[in-house]
Amino acid sequence: MSTPYGPVLIAHFRNPHNQGTLASPTISQEGTNPLCGDRVRIELLLDGDIVRDARFTANACAICVASASMLTDLVRNAPLDEVETLLVDDVLRSLDARIPQMRMNCVRLPLTVMHAAVNLHRRASARPEVA
Repeated sequence: MSTPYGPVLIAHFRNPHNQGTLASPTISQEGTNPLCGDRVRIELLLDGDIVRDARFTANACAICVASASMLTDLVRNAPLDEVETLLVDDVLRSLDARIPQMRMNCVRLPLTVMHAAVNLHRRASARPEVA
């Protein structure tokens, strides 16, 4: 079978890394692409500001699943500051794939969900404790 997406993307789709849930995630966030219905949930386990584990669940297309798989590989053992600076290009480069522009939202969704999760965590951590 020939595919325009390349062997790395196909491998991450067929055998996704880090797929599943964490028993007690520090951060959990879900997002949906309203145009196609892709749904991704990202869970992170933090040790301070370091991502010790990252998992995802998805009901999504091959590109989105592969993107989530690669993204969770990229953020494991990374500081949150580094996670916040990840770009779609970083995921694409790691997947070594050429994705048509009309499918870029499929790559972008897991990263958008990850960034939203970290942002919510940062805001919650910055709130003063109520006595």
